[in-house]
Amino acid sequence: MRFKIILLLFIFNSLYLSFAQSFSVSKIEPPNWWTDFKWSPLQLMIYGEGLTDCTASFEDERIMVSAIYPAGSERYAFADVIIPKDLPEAEYRLIIQKGNEKIEVDYPILHRKYSMKEQNGFSSKDIIYLITPDRFANGNTSNDFLYNDEEKFIPSDLDGRKGGDLTGIINHINYINELGVSVIWVTPVLENNMWMSYHGYAATDLYKVDARFGGNEEYKRFVELAHQKDLKVIYDHVSNHIGVNHIWTINPPFEDWFNGSVENHISTNHNKIAIMDIHNDTVTLEINETGWFENYMPDLNQRNEFLSNYLIQNTLWWIEYSGVDGIREDTYPYANHRHMAKWAQVIIDEYPRFNIVGEVWKGEPAFLSAYQKNAKVPGGFVSNTPAITDFGLADSFRRWLRGEKSLYDIYETLTMDYLYNDPMNLVTFLDNHDVERALFIADTNYAKYKTALTMLLTTRGIPQIYYGTEIGIIGSRQHGTIRSAFPGGFPGDARNAFIEGGRTEKENDIFNHLKKILEIRNSFNSLQTGSLIHFPPYKGVYYYFRQKGNEKILIVVNENIMEVKLDFKYIQSQLDGFSSLKHLVSGEINSLDNRETIKIKGVHADIFLLE
Repeated sequence: MRFKIILLLFIFNSLYLSFAQSFSVSKIEPPNWWTDFKWSPLQLMIYGEGLTDCTASFEDERIMVSAIYPAGSERYAFADVIIPKDLPEAEYRLIIQKGNEKIEVDYPILHRKYSMKEQNGFSSKDIIYLITPDRFANGNTSNDFLYNDEEKFIPSDLDGRKGGDLTGIINHINYINELGVSVIWVTPVLENNMWMSYHGYAATDLYKVDARFGGNEEYKRFVELAHQKDLKVIYDHVSNHIGVNHIWTINPPFEDWFNGSVENHISTNHNKIAIMDIHNDTVTLEINETGWFENYMPDLNQRNEFLSNYLIQNTLWWIEYSGVDGIREDTYPYANHRHMAKWAQVIIDEYPRFNIVGEVWKGEPAFLSAYQKNAKVPGGFVSNTPAITDFGLADSFRRWLRGEKSLYDIYETLTMDYLYNDPMNLVTFLDNHDVERALFIADTNYAKYKTALTMLLTTRGIPQIYYGTEIGIIGSRQHGTIRSAFPGGFPGDARNAFIEGGRTEKENDIFNHLKKILEIRNSFNSLQTGSLIHFPPYKGVYYYFRQKGNEKILIVVNENIMEVKLDFKYIQSQLDGFSSLKHLVSGEINSLDNRETIKIKGVHADIFLLE
């Protein structure tokens, strides 16, 4: 946008001169818009000085400013704009006027690039690869130390920036593609001019990718190159909070823009189940929604209609600007539920094939299920979010990895799938950027680790693996090591684990195992979208099937230390009509007539195609 200040006639005295100098426009958000959105009117947020009592209009009369609203601060104003669907692409002159003074802004209006049919979202056909970009690979060292005087850590600190960026991901896009995953979820990349900035969850500008990650155009290039490799991209969005160094905290647009203030606020009680508790005291729910996640993360009040509109438009802008395929919504239960329902519905209305996964960090399916769209047992609120994070199954996997529970715990969790509207649309995982890595909690039991990966990739849902899982990064309980730097991604690294020769023997064993299971999953529709049929674990062995039409696959998991024979009598009802089992890793074929010869190693999972 180009700004042109026109000082119109007659400066009579110094008082008028003072008034004229106090009227300015510094920024307008969204920075551009598109024709043919259902969402209308577009609501512009105007930043500047002396904006109280200003008016606004477009020079082109086809574009109508239907209303202009003063904010609680003279530094902001809001304008509703109605854009004709057939308007040609161009920069259109917006005139903001106060008294005899005008400010002219060239505002870009474009045609939508991504039609409703082009956005395919993500589903159980996909496998998600989660990346913390600062810790994955440094592709552009020139942006490593761009100015941020708020930063309290140096690169060698666990919580310091290591220099990873979007160029680093682009440079390794072939590696990601060849691994066998189909979706890249990158943790937030927005500007974070904060005391600890690398993780990205405390944004200081909601329309600007952090320059240390490469900026907006590099993010757009990353998405385009991912699409060329048939990889989808999930955008990590945060409606609940921002970073304390955002300009809003100095001078908020309205007194109720935040829940409280930097100087006077409460902390959240993290009571995500209060909203569905019929015996709940309303104060408990209020504290969960209005309490701050962290003191350096001001809690946004989405009950403010202008803020709600801003957040909706911001999400639409990023989808249309970059072409991302899905959204992961951070801290979903902490934001106002009415806003979140509206937010999700607007996105799905604009992009019907899109998918949104809400982060709901709660391990009980009875509570988790209420957060999914069209919940079978509504929790007293409406959710329009199609997918949610399956912390229930993740917790079961993790209890098994720790040795706290047997396979029966995983089976029991899956039996509660009747609570979900769509259990196939749950994002499943062993670990992520917020919890200890799976190999760490397994106490480096590699057999258990590989077995858990096989289960994750063969049961129902949308599996997500965290970068470095494929080489067995161990980490610790500290976030800085959970988000360890990928070996070979940074200048001066002693080795390059992106290539076979740079990995240790143990790392290659894990890598080859995961790559093979991914290959198998990608080869069989039954493992992606097929029904799940399972049997209660018996004598430490868990049998389950995935079936799609005539295609049927058997997965057998043995948690015993010792080798066991397969008990075909136990699962005979699912074997009728089949004569043999093909081992999908070795290729060996076993006749069901010789069932006494089929064994499974201790702490291991095997995958068989029924023929």
